[in-house]
Amino acid sequence: MGSSFGERLKQERLSRNLTQAELGGALYSASYISLLENAHREPTTEIIKQLAQQLELAPSSVAQWAQSSTPAESEGLRLSLIARQSWDTRDYSGAASSAKAAAELACSAKDSVTWWNMTFLAANSLLRNGDHADATASLQSLLEHQLTRDSDALSLRAHQVMAAAMLAQGSLPEAINHATLAVEIGSGDSAEEFGAYLLALQTLIGALTEAGRLDEAWTHTMVLAEAVTDQTPPQMAGEIHWVIGNVAFIRQDIRTGLEHHAKASRLLSPAADLSRWAQFNKATAWVRLMAGVVEPATLQAIERSELAHSVVGATVAETLEVSLLRARWHFLNNEIPQALDLLNGIEMQWDQLAPHIAGDSALLLGNALQAANRLDDALAAYRDAFDRYTQAGASDRAEVAADHMASIHTTSA
Repeated sequence: MGSSFGERLKQERLSRNLTQAELGGALYSASYISLLENAHREPTTEIIKQLAQQLELAPSSVAQWAQSSTPAESEGLRLSLIARQSWDTRDYSGAASSAKAAAELACSAKDSVTWWNMTFLAANSLLRNGDHADATASLQSLLEHQLTRDSDALSLRAHQVMAAAMLAQGSLPEAINHATLAVEIGSGDSAEEFGAYLLALQTLIGALTEAGRLDEAWTHTMVLAEAVTDQTPPQMAGEIHWVIGNVAFIRQDIRTGLEHHAKASRLLSPAADLSRWAQFNKATAWVRLMAGVVEPATLQAIERSELAHSVVGATVAETLEVSLLRARWHFLNNEIPQALDLLNGIEMQWDQLAPHIAGDSALLLGNALQAANRLDDALAAYRDAFDRYTQAGASDRAEVAADHMASIHTTSA
């Protein structure tokens, strides 16, 4: 049978985020699955039947993998595996490039399932790499495809990632729309669908919070909280507590925010996912500072975020966001010159930030300039904040910027 069967088996296993042990289940050991994937064992009819059941595929489709591959099919499989391996090593640019190439070959071969999986992987890789426009274009092609329209599971995944892409770009109404569509599909029957549902719920909560719709966000956090059980994996439970704590802080429920972020800190492991751990520390520092919690634990979160982002490699936007944390820390500690120095540097690249984050930068700059009694400059910064918040659809924050402008006008009159 050659390597065709093994390569396709590995591709399908990785596309479902299964380990070799999980694919083998109670019938086959991880080492035996490895032998199949590396063409050191030939699958029998019974093995094909059992593997098809594990992968939720028709036995006939799995049996076809044993047929000889064309050069194009072999190249597609090779690119698919490279894309998966690049994703696992956080080479998101390489993952996107290989996945796109594999998707093109699959499209030529009219293999719509492989095209969908590789395009989805490419979109996720582009999003992780900060290429939001390209990620959005790939996701739009998925949403328009007949496979997605015919499958709740695929529609859920595509809308969830599109919501995350829209949130990353600061397009809050679009993020809320896609996340709502994903949540309305429901959690499904498989672990993969349930995971996508939870991510969609988290994205919806984040977008509603950024848009100032805190009561709606808090209602959804209660649904999210109910999903945590003793069987919930620690990393997933940690992310859920992270989201709940974020909303609590922004609602000025400091005690609840500290409680949930403390749980998240214990559950999230830098060894499991250093990138997510970096993002958590950035987020917890952010909401603590927004709530005025200036204490050693907040500074520790800033320092952890700076260190972790330096290790994993940060995008320009992530680097600017971490600098904004440090600037807010200086401002709240009345270290105005240090805050202004950082904020002026951030403002030189504000267009690298999502509009609502760029609005936060301009608003803080206005506050620092006003504290330095530079009222004309502060007024200009508040105007920038108002425009950026309005672009993002963050009307409540735009009103805050407008109030600051009105205050300066009143003082100057």
